Amino acid sequence: MADTLQFDLVSPERMLASVAASEVQIPGAEGDFTAMPGHAPFISTLRPGIVTASTAQGAVKYVVTGGFAEVTAQGVSVLAERGVPTDEMSQAIFDGMLGELRKSAASASGEASDTANKLVGDMVALGQQLGLSTAA
Repeated sequence: MADTLQFDLVSPERMLASVAASEVQIPGAEGDFTAMPGHAPFISTLRPGIVTASTAQGAVKYVVTGGFAEVTAQGVSVLAERGVPTDEMSQAIFDGMLGELRKSAASASGEASDTANKLVGDMVALGQQLGLSTAA
């Protein structure tokens, strides 16, 4: 079995990562998971959180607001709705991301409202994890 897998992270704005990684930690909608070389194939939706890839140069981390992850034995492809390297994350960027989710939650109804409000909660928790203000 190979020691690494290919990790690609793409957002609509740009290609964020394309590196060899020994493991990739992903915030799945149904719970966090770690993909490693030889992993069984599957696809997962994402929740707001941090994707962490362990590379030969160390851990690289990215904030994602949602999207999809496809895992195979040879690689992980993450298609993020929005993605930002954690070292580029600012209060202003976070406020914009949280504001978009809050706006969507305010206009949703029924089951969609529950889902949207959970995403807002996940984003607030992410902001707290990053040490950012989550005030409205």
